[in-house]
Amino acid sequence: MKEFDFVIKAALKEDIGAGDVTTRFFVPLGTRFYGEMRAKDNGIVCGLGVAKRVFELAAKGSRVKITVKEGARIKKGAVLMKIEGPASILTAERTALNFLQHMSGVATRAALFSSVIKNPRTKIYDTRKTLPGLRAVEKYAVACGGARNHRMGLYDMVMIKDNHVAFAGGSPARLAERIAVIRRERPGLKIEIEAQSLAEVKAFLPLGAEVMMLDNMDFAAMKKAIALIRAHKGKKPEIEISGGVDLAKAARYSKLGPDRISVGSITSGAKPLDISFEVRSK
Repeated sequence: MKEFDFVIKAALKEDIGAGDVTTRFFVPLGTRFYGEMRAKDNGIVCGLGVAKRVFELAAKGSRVKITVKEGARIKKGAVLMKIEGPASILTAERTALNFLQHMSGVATRAALFSSVIKNPRTKIYDTRKTLPGLRAVEKYAVACGGARNHRMGLYDMVMIKDNHVAFAGGSPARLAERIAVIRRERPGLKIEIEAQSLAEVKAFLPLGAEVMMLDNMDFAAMKKAIALIRAHKGKKPEIEISGGVDLAKAARYSKLGPDRISVGSITSGAKPLDISFEVRSK
C-alpha cells in the first residue's frame, strides 16, 4: 500500500505533530504492547493494507498480521488485525483506525448500492464527491465494495455539463466544434455529455460522446431517452443516470437497463464502520 504513502504521511503529521506527549509521559520506555482490531458491526472491510502501512511508518519495529481478506464481508466481533510492538503503536492507532473505519464504511455503502441493482448490465459508479485529499483511498474503497470508479479528476475525462453547454449557447454545432478540437488535441480521452431533457438527448446524440448522462430526468423521460439512444443508428454512447439517487431509486432505475448509475453518496454519505482497537501490555 505504498501508493497511498502521500496521504498516510500527511495524516500522521496532522495527528502526531511534534510528538505524542501523552504516551511519552505515561508509558515506561521499553514497554511492549499487543493489540487487536475488531469489528463492532457487520460490513465490508477495506483499508487493511493502509492501516498496516500506518504502523510500518509510525511504529517502527511493530509486527502486523492481517487476519481477514481485503474486501471480505465481516461480522461483528471478527478480528481483523493483530499488532505487536513498542509504545508507538498507541501513537499510530487513531490514524490507522480512521483510515480503516472510513474506507470500510465507503466499501460497505458501495456494496449496499450494488446489491439492489436489478439488471446485470447496470453498474454503480462513484463521483467526485470525495473528501479533499482522500479521493484516491475513497475510490479504492468504492472498488473494494464492488462498485466502479468514474473519472478521478478534471484531467482524465471530458465532462460536458450544463454550464459548458450554456457557454456554447446550447448550440449542437458549437459543441461539435469544441469536441472536434478535443479529439484532435487529446486523442483517446473519453467524452461524456450531460442531457437534462429528451430534446437535449436528441440534439446531443449525433455528437458522438462515449457516455450520455441523463441528469435529474423523471422516470418516464429516462425510459424514452434510453429507448431513443439504443435505437440510434450511429455511435451508441453508454447511458448513465445521475441526480439524487438513493437506494430505492437505484433499484428502480436499474430496471431501465442503463449502463451506469452514479451515486455521490457512496463517498459523501458513507458512515464509518465501527472498529475497535483493544490493546494490552505484554
